[in-house]
Amino acid sequence: MNAEIITIGDEILIGQIVDTNSQFIGQQLNKIGVSVYQITSIQDDKQHILNALKEAQERVDIVIITGGLGPTKDDITKKTIAEFFNDDKLIEYPEVIEHIKGLFQKINHPFKEIQRYQAQLPSKATLLQNDFGTAPGMWFYENNTVFVSLPGVPYEMKGLITSQVLPKIQQQFKLPFIIHKTIMTYGAGESTIAERIEDFENNLPSHIKLAYLPSFGKVRLRLSAKGENKEVLEKALNDKVSEVYELLPEIITGLDDDSSLEKRVGELLKKNSKTICTAESVTGGKIAATLVSVAGSSSYYKGGFVAYSAETKINLLGVCPETIKKHTVVSKEVAIEMAKGAKERLKTNYAIAVTGNAGPTTDDTDKSVGIVYIALVADNEVFVGEFDFGQPREKVINRTVSKALEILQKQIL
Repeated sequence: MNAEIITIGDEILIGQIVDTNSQFIGQQLNKIGVSVYQITSIQDDKQHILNALKEAQERVDIVIITGGLGPTKDDITKKTIAEFFNDDKLIEYPEVIEHIKGLFQKINHPFKEIQRYQAQLPSKATLLQNDFGTAPGMWFYENNTVFVSLPGVPYEMKGLITSQVLPKIQQQFKLPFIIHKTIMTYGAGESTIAERIEDFENNLPSHIKLAYLPSFGKVRLRLSAKGENKEVLEKALNDKVSEVYELLPEIITGLDDDSSLEKRVGELLKKNSKTICTAESVTGGKIAATLVSVAGSSSYYKGGFVAYSAETKINLLGVCPETIKKHTVVSKEVAIEMAKGAKERLKTNYAIAVTGNAGPTTDDTDKSVGIVYIALVADNEVFVGEFDFGQPREKVINRTVSKALEILQKQIL
């Protein structure tokens, strides 16, 4: 069972917004056994939309469209879809009018006639009531293909996908199971790993695929299996995971359960009743922002310091001026003192500190661009490492955040 996702909107094509809708839809479809064959982004243009719908119908079983369902003149999706389905007519759905009026009444907003257009849908559409907004979704079944049109607002789209679209797809089609197991590795590059598991990869059965997913300082190995029997697939994948563990024992840190590194770190901290604080220079608070992006982080993250200048490191964290004079601000000695100062002030179990050169200049240090020191102070020990994250600036900052969280995770484990 294959699907295509079509996102409509000039704002995506010009880079004004990032298409997170396709990512979410793809993830949700995969969970119920639907493979995404293609993702297409197109303009708010009638002929472009018609062409995309026609081409998608020839390729896949399910077409999911997002965007272009607002009340303004530039939102042409409904009229274009009606034309695609043999010049279907738009008719008004009274239940949508009442729903919109109810939403507006809750916020003391008057109902305007322009909103009436959102209640007009092609007569062939099955209404998907949008509990989170004014634009309803639409479901069509034509020539053995399902077409679903959803609003582009992410939280509205997500509500419709989870509450209505996925259940209808599961009801209409007999779907296979698609199962993934992702192994996390650190400390070896993609080519090195591929060489070490070449025989394993060559001998995988046809229904199991291996993908390499490299990112900042790590490589994820995703094993995917597709078939009709879930228990058989799970056993086969677990066996293959065990084989990889035997081949790469020293670089595997565990399985990725689809949660982020910051979420896994948070779960470990909560499980062990530990707390953490941060002291950041080169990352400018991004480690803190990453940690607190997880719901419930207040139970383990106690606060942090953004000490960007030498004076701030001295005044906020108690870094010794002589340490800076002797070793410069980009040094393992300063990183350790930053971490110790944060831990002492916030009384936590762990403290992470980072200092380095993100570039493009090196300021008053003798270290090259890309050099970063990460210090972790635990209850009874201190770790500090020097890393060369290269260039450009954004890469250095992002890799520093990832590496800091990886070090914390390993220390807790």
